[in-house]
Amino acid sequence: MDVRPELTGAVLDIAQATVNFPQYDGLDSLKDYTKLYPNNWENILPDGPDAGAETNFTQDLFFSMERLSSSPYQVRRLNPSSDSVAFQVDDATAKTITGSTLQSLFSSGRLFYADYRDQKGFSPTNHYGAACDAYFYIDSSSGDFLPLAIRTNVGANLVYTRQDTANNWLLAKIMLNVNDFWFAQWNHLAQTHEVVQIAYMAAIALFALGTVVDQIFPFTGSSAQDYTTDYYKNKGSGRFQPNYFETELEARGLINSNVGPALKNFPFYEDASTIHDAIEGFMTTFVKSYYPTNRAISSDEELQAWVTEAQGPAEAIDFPSTTSTTDLIDVLTHFAHLASTSHHTVNTNELLDISSTLPFHPPALYKPVPTRKGVKNVASFLPPFVSVLDQFVVGALFARPKFAGSQRALLHMFDDPTMLDRMNPKTKAAAAKFQQQMQAFSSQVSAKTFDADGLSQGMPFVWRALDPNVAPYSITT
Repeated sequence: MDVRPELTGAVLDIAQATVNFPQYDGLDSLKDYTKLYPNNWENILPDGPDAGAETNFTQDLFFSMERLSSSPYQVRRLNPSSDSVAFQVDDATAKTITGSTLQSLFSSGRLFYADYRDQKGFSPTNHYGAACDAYFYIDSSSGDFLPLAIRTNVGANLVYTRQDTANNWLLAKIMLNVNDFWFAQWNHLAQTHEVVQIAYMAAIALFALGTVVDQIFPFTGSSAQDYTTDYYKNKGSGRFQPNYFETELEARGLINSNVGPALKNFPFYEDASTIHDAIEGFMTTFVKSYYPTNRAISSDEELQAWVTEAQGPAEAIDFPSTTSTTDLIDVLTHFAHLASTSHHTVNTNELLDISSTLPFHPPALYKPVPTRKGVKNVASFLPPFVSVLDQFVVGALFARPKFAGSQRALLHMFDDPTMLDRMNPKTKAAAAKFQQQMQAFSSQVSAKTFDADGLSQGMPFVWRALDPNVAPYSITT
């Protein structure tokens, strides 16, 4: 199993982190949590967290831009012709923060929404979580994508903005991150693993009573299973054609929107589109070199039997009738996208690099959601040391740092000598071209750094999750 060396490394790292425990000063403050990283986790997190993750997490731009990079699958633009606002922010507060009223933001296509209210009512563990929804907006002056308000939908159902105290606003952002952590992991299971039919049965072990979900999340493993199934069957994550790369982003108004201004920076799209385009280029050559006409596609009995099985007994949702070269190119490109760029944006090394970094990304709260504002110490809501260790072990289950620079990295997706020996010259040339493109892109990604404004792709952290020489080319087990 891929995970064995990572678990071995995690055991060694946990032993070292435990020896270093006195250095963390009891984890009584947010700064104490940042002390967890230096001189620790050299096996499972050899390069440390993403640059900026431990220094810039209190910035609003850090929080909002995570929605456009490390967790890009929930936020959507509200369309004034077909949507409505979910909750109100009074005009005075909205104007102070954004220069506009909520209604003006909405009418101008500059209001965005993330909704985790479907996490309310699940069977709880002995940890806690809200069921937040939130507004983001495009600032009319800077063009930055920023947070406006967060509603908890639990207890007193408080609405937070940056007009609250720094501690209250930071806790609100952490509460949404808890919801986002839950969503990202179980939605990605529905959206990638289940769709490509890889490793779903192996993932069942995560859901067993008393195992990792129950240990670190606010809701139980059985709740995670129900949540995943609901997203796969009912909430669109299992739909094949509607989740094609650009199709899905367009549906949420993140690219090519017919209302409002374009996003100034969209790191996920910027990086993933480079890889997606290269995959599509390989698949185009591959398909057309074997199927020169649409008739060759429709008359291939084995291929059509596969489509019939997918649409019938397999119950694949919205799987296309593949009757043209374009259809087949789209299908194969989408499979490769789901197993690579889509999956590794929210999983494998990315978990430890950014989306589960402490103190900003706990998987659960360790005190109940406040019923009134006035939080003095945000750290009191964060995991104690023993739970920190559990969180790192879970991250290690998915991290694959040893794949970096190996044949398992994404740039070697089509670099299989056994396969290529059986392929025609055009396909071999396309595989070589893909590898060259990915090597060049890896050089760009690995060279990312902060600009003169302290930003990388418009973000106060450096995001390298889709480095083709680091991210695996397939869903791993």
